[in-house]
Amino acid sequence: MHLYRYEENPLITPKDVSPYHDGFEVIGAFNAGVAMFQGEVLLLLRVAERPVSDDPNIVKAPVWNPETGKVDIYEFRKDDPRYDFSDPRVIKEAGADRFAYLTSLSYLRLARSKDGRRFVIDDRPFVYPSNELEMFGIEDPRITCIDGTYYIYFSAVSSKGVGEAMVSTTDFRTVTHHGMIFAPENKDVLIFPEKINGKYYALHRPVPRSNGRPEVWIAESENLLHWGNHRFLFGLREGKWDSARIGGGAVPIKTEHGWLELYHGASDDHRYCMGAVLLDLDDPAKVLARSDRPLVEPEADYEVNGFFGRVVFSCGALVDGDIVKMYYGAADTSMACVELKLSEILASLVKG
Repeated sequence: MHLYRYEENPLITPKDVSPYHDGFEVIGAFNAGVAMFQGEVLLLLRVAERPVSDDPNIVKAPVWNPETGKVDIYEFRKDDPRYDFSDPRVIKEAGADRFAYLTSLSYLRLARSKDGRRFVIDDRPFVYPSNELEMFGIEDPRITCIDGTYYIYFSAVSSKGVGEAMVSTTDFRTVTHHGMIFAPENKDVLIFPEKINGKYYALHRPVPRSNGRPEVWIAESENLLHWGNHRFLFGLREGKWDSARIGGGAVPIKTEHGWLELYHGASDDHRYCMGAVLLDLDDPAKVLARSDRPLVEPEADYEVNGFFGRVVFSCGALVDGDIVKMYYGAADTSMACVELKLSEILASLVKG
């Protein structure tokens, strides 16, 4: 597999983004949704900001307050035995699997480019937390364009869980809010860019706290808002690169051989890679072939080292002939791009 990582990588780093909140620092500009709009490449960045702490023994947790519209900051001492601070991304109650707070607040901000390599970043958020289901932030957007409307959907995080919310825009200046389209626990939603046999389709990832490993499912809709006929699509594979966690990545790409989905997979040691699965063109609930080995693995320094290292995680790609330009978050910190050949991806997939 021939990979071409851009010489300009990482394309966007936290240093390129000014903080929106006073007293905060940007620690991540990554996992961007991707769109072409009026001749420009748009990256809808997930920007993660955290409150600056002058005391190394204090960890701060930002929470957007829906009543005031402002961000409240809670402080925790690292030596407080009631809490677990071992994962820098979250604060857990000691002995609990679930997090109580996040250490940063994420929102969505646009970066624009004429050449897809050099970006200018807007000064203000494009989509910002707006209700109680987004109090801990909004994350990992994807963008599907259907008939001139860009549907933007993302993980909405709160004390009520993580679900998928959606907004839409036609001009990337204003948005219409559509509320939560997949209730908690659910994330990594991908809406196909056209109807198939008269219905909209979406991949999604239920994340139950009770039992089972549902992983990637597929659902149908008449209107993009209400989804049903949920079916299991594909799951983990023991001993392979995607043995621990998987989820949809880029919006499905239509090819003559089927719908190509670039998805992320992680191993037990939290190494995130990108691979692909091919779905039937007329019945995307049918898996035709899948990557036996990852297409892209964390190898470059900016992929291996960062806020959460050894991660390549794509939320969007552009296709130009036989070239797939896959934009991806690197090490939960920055944005990068790699080009792959569509024909080589398809040839690499294993049937069955």
